[in-house]
Amino acid sequence: MRLPAVALLLAGLACAVSAQTTSTGTKWDYIGKYGPINWGKLDPAWKACSDGKEQSPVDIRNAKLNKALPPIEFHYMAGPVEIVNNGHTIQINVGPGSYIMYEGVRYDLVQFHFHHPSDESVKGKLSDMVVHLVHKSADGKIAVVAVLMTENRGQPNALLSTLWPSMPKVVGQTAKISDMVNPGGFLPADRGYWTYTGSLTAPPCTEGVKWLIFQQQMPLSREQLRAFSAIYPVNSRPLQDLRGRKIEASE
Repeated sequence: MRLPAVALLLAGLACAVSAQTTSTGTKWDYIGKYGPINWGKLDPAWKACSDGKEQSPVDIRNAKLNKALPPIEFHYMAGPVEIVNNGHTIQINVGPGSYIMYEGVRYDLVQFHFHHPSDESVKGKLSDMVVHLVHKSADGKIAVVAVLMTENRGQPNALLSTLWPSMPKVVGQTAKISDMVNPGGFLPADRGYWTYTGSLTAPPCTEGVKWLIFQQQMPLSREQLRAFSAIYPVNSRPLQDLRGRKIEASE
């Protein structure tokens, strides 16, 4: 995530027990005086957090079926990754080569990270976790693929089983995973999705982000959920007003 247009996103996509600092030097958090209600006041560059009209996350409901929505074409590659505790989430930085094609545009996968509980909800219900796969096009547009995850006591997530043993527990720590990690392991068999236009879910809350949220949820075990929540008990932003935006559903 060394791409300028996404640098602030990487600095703040989750929670910390104490306020953490972004690349601008401004502290933010999900609780207290540095929490979401004050994000827009903490830094002039974050005005969209309080004044934006297309903010994320949102509650997914009353989605309109759009048969013309194209499938998301995934071209993910397996490779070694870097796992980082960035003070807001556990983030996985990937090497070049993985991308999606959507509406004729190529978006390269830059990183993926996790929120507990999920940022977005479906008909008012939050999921236990969500993985956000963050992509960027050549002209700087951002597309985020969201995969909701639900605890299933007897069904661990295979990809998390590869990642979690190396999960850094201390802010600022990183670890290299030399095993071949393929982000495609997070993708559900049913590729139906919801889509809408929103924002980054953390400062600077930049708008114009294309959200692609899978309708089918994926499992993770209770142990995997507890391992993450022990580090980040809550790292999700409160739901935002749709303000008349439409949510569409693919077939």
